Amino acid sequence: MRQARADDYAEFAVARAGHLYRSACLLTAGDTHLAEDLVQETLGRIYVRWGRVSRVDNPAGYAQTVLTRAFLAHQRRRSSTERATDTFPDRPADDGGHGDPSLRLTLLQALARLPAKDRAVVVLRYWEDRSVQETADVLNASSAAVRTRCTRALGRLRELLGEDLGEYAAP
Repeated sequence: MRQARADDYAEFAVARAGHLYRSACLLTAGDTHLAEDLVQETLGRIYVRWGRVSRVDNPAGYAQTVLTRAFLAHQRRRSSTERATDTFPDRPADDGGHGDPSLRLTLLQALARLPAKDRAVVVLRYWEDRSVQETADVLNASSAAVRTRCTRALGRLRELLGEDLGEYAAP
């Protein structure tokens, strides 16, 4: 029984790790090292509770919730503002030749300038494609607070990126 549960968890972790990492990179505004730490912490927390987590309707959604809450907890710590460097690693984009690296950097830099909760709302609503209520549940906030924070975060991104976002869109 234990081996079957461990195998189920391993299969889940392998299947979700990439998506969790991409979400963590967005939450951390490109800090790949912190993203890796958050994914590891998330998977560790899920492993401890795998008996219960494996029985929920949406374990992947549960994992995203744990990731977001781990990120927000990290942001509340005093040491969360310490960074060894502000440059991005030189790595080619693994998107099959699609996308613009300068666009990615521009968007990540804009995301980095948002407060942590605003960044979390933007990632959950537009990257994870969650509803307002689902986002509110993850953040332990009201739906109205999520809508307000979302409006303000998008407004701030428009300020940072310019009102005409068409220049950032692929032709």
